[in-house]
Amino acid sequence: MNSSAPSGLTGRIDEPPGRLLHDEVLAPQFRFEVEHLLASYVAVEKVLALEYQRMGLLTADQAAAVAVGLDSAAPAALSADPVANLSDLAFALERHVEAALAEPLPLWHVDRSRNDLQATAQLLFARQQVVGVAQALLGLWASLHRRAGEHTTSPMPGYTHFQAAQVITPGFHLAAFSGHVLHTLRRLLSTYDAIDACPLGAGAMAGQDLPWDRDRMARLLGFRAAQSHALTAVASRRWVLEVTAELSLFGAETSRFVTDLIAWGGSDLGFLDLPDELSGISSAMPQKKNFPILERIRGRSAHLGAFHTDALLGQRNTPYANLVEVSKEAGAHLYTAIDATRSLLRLLTAVVDNLRFRTERMLAACEREFLGGFALANLLTLREGVPWRRAQVLAGRYVVAAAATGRAPGDTDPELLAATTAAEGYRLADPATLLREAFDVHAGLAARRTAGSTRPSAVTDLLATQALDHDELRAQWARRAATDRAAVEETDRLLGLVPAGAGHGIG
Repeated sequence: MNSSAPSGLTGRIDEPPGRLLHDEVLAPQFRFEVEHLLASYVAVEKVLALEYQRMGLLTADQAAAVAVGLDSAAPAALSADPVANLSDLAFALERHVEAALAEPLPLWHVDRSRNDLQATAQLLFARQQVVGVAQALLGLWASLHRRAGEHTTSPMPGYTHFQAAQVITPGFHLAAFSGHVLHTLRRLLSTYDAIDACPLGAGAMAGQDLPWDRDRMARLLGFRAAQSHALTAVASRRWVLEVTAELSLFGAETSRFVTDLIAWGGSDLGFLDLPDELSGISSAMPQKKNFPILERIRGRSAHLGAFHTDALLGQRNTPYANLVEVSKEAGAHLYTAIDATRSLLRLLTAVVDNLRFRTERMLAACEREFLGGFALANLLTLREGVPWRRAQVLAGRYVVAAAATGRAPGDTDPELLAATTAAEGYRLADPATLLREAFDVHAGLAARRTAGSTRPSAVTDLLATQALDHDELRAQWARRAATDRAAVEETDRLLGLVPAGAGHGIG
């Protein structure tokens, strides 16, 4: 073998990776994995050392020595070297540990493949990132829930088809947003549990020759179970699609809520304000106070859909086997998607925490609009016996006629309503009361009787139910996070790296 050949890692090729391949592909991948996946690689290698010990291929002292060598593999100690390690993190770790051992261990790494090692490290990392996203979502929910509870009785116009439609409150709207966050937490929990199957022990694609205890290895890594099919374990990256799909769905619906905040913060409505530290200015128009943070949030939500599409297209029409195209390229933006989600959540939580609703402007906007038209039609039917469709027509005619006279909705005209209905033969007993009840803004909130409505007590009840859901979801996510921590502690305990009794009893 010539002096530039890979040192003892392959007999199949005589030359190390070329400069182009190293600079464009291998070195960037190596840096990413050292920064983000090193802890996962080390955790997997420790569990493998324990399995070698269980199968009698390593002694307890040898397995512990391997583990000590793995723990010494700090990022600064690892570098992409085309000759020494083929610019591959798995080989770099192997070489690092070998150099730290007092004596060679010929049986270490027997019957091993990088395919299941890499798949397991990637999935370990992804699960941890999903837990992190869930924790940020729980924080956003707490902010939304608190702010919603503060504004269950503050009237504002609700809009349909970009037109003022009915009286709602910020609390009512934010309760919908917090419900969306809870829904995402449930779906992410389901996704987490669905992908909670360990690839380790699948080998290259067809299983392994030695009697590896795949279920035990899975438990030691914090997984619920081993992936049942060896090919699926190394070929499938469906979990990348499932995670990015949930982030994409969250981003799409979140953008709609943020669009409402953008509209409410515009000068035409002026329903909300943000502190100066979360605001911007115009360089040319000194009268303007802008809220570009809302545009940033909505813009970043779009990236989440793009990252999912990227992963989807990267896997489409590829053979069902272990492929770099699928395992590396198609998942290249998974962490970027997660990082973008966390950034979006930090910004959005800050916005919710600092929102100030301008209740006087919201109330004035309600009082400018004939938002009680629907209520008036209901009252005409329920109290005066006007058939529903005719009641709709007559209520509409009253609104048009009253608006034409320049009257505000609260400045009711009982004679006009009486004349409008009399024209079709309906004699009203008390038109003044009908109009007062229909167009009183605060009465418009109280009039809603159904669960989930804008009625302040209904919003309060909904928020209470959401709080119970939140507590259960928070406990569920805490259990997932604790399982991962316990797995790491137990592996180290079995390797003799921590005192007995410090682990959590994984068998």
